[in-house]
Amino acid sequence: MELAGKTAVVTGASSGIGAATVRQLRAAGVRVAGGARRVERVAADVALPLDVTDEASSRAFVDAAVEALGGIDILFNNAGLALTRVPFDESTEEVEATVLHTNVDGVLRITRLCLPHVRDEGHILFMGSIAGRQAYPHGASYIASKFAVRGFSYALREDLLGRPIRVTTVDAGLVETEFSLVRFGWDKEKADAVYEGLDPVTPDEVAECVLFALTRPLHVNLDEIVIKALAQSSGARVVRREP
Repeated sequence: MELAGKTAVVTGASSGIGAATVRQLRAAGVRVAGGARRVERVAADVALPLDVTDEASSRAFVDAAVEALGGIDILFNNAGLALTRVPFDESTEEVEATVLHTNVDGVLRITRLCLPHVRDEGHILFMGSIAGRQAYPHGASYIASKFAVRGFSYALREDLLGRPIRVTTVDAGLVETEFSLVRFGWDKEKADAVYEGLDPVTPDEVAECVLFALTRPLHVNLDEIVIKALAQSSGARVVRREP
């Protein structure tokens, strides 16, 4: 599949995997509408404010993106977050609501609003996680949200069967982005510790996998891509170098 001349919508486009994917799509000749709360950091052809937890914001984003692009060939549901690492009996309703509204409701909402505008030969991608495949301690709300995303991608694949629209989930492990900073309330020491003693995957390496999925022949659907650092076998098992 040639990407030049196609259009894409990317959520969570202000940093990390979203920003890297925007860069690589644009380098491949794709016209990109990127959305994020920190819209000033979005380096897309069309940069738009977006809060995926809010219906009005999401609808305004999709309407503006479609008007600017003329239609959608690629949708990358990338916006998401995790908050805290605590046993579930120490969780709070606020944390659970924020994670689920962002990672689950937001994904369903953006997909529902975009789907009528996705053209034949289009591609819908979801940023999942290895947390949506195998649980680990002290991450229950995030793990639940990513299991839900994987389940939704399976269901959408069934609903779109017979139409020339592909569906892919990208399940990543340790990728060094602002993800851990957000999770630990912008505590840099805690965030840095997540990646110490190993070589994490980079956002650009994940974006390269996204573009690989996009450029397969139309009859080839990469249902799932799982990406981990070599030093990581699961969310709970990581081997670190000695200090």
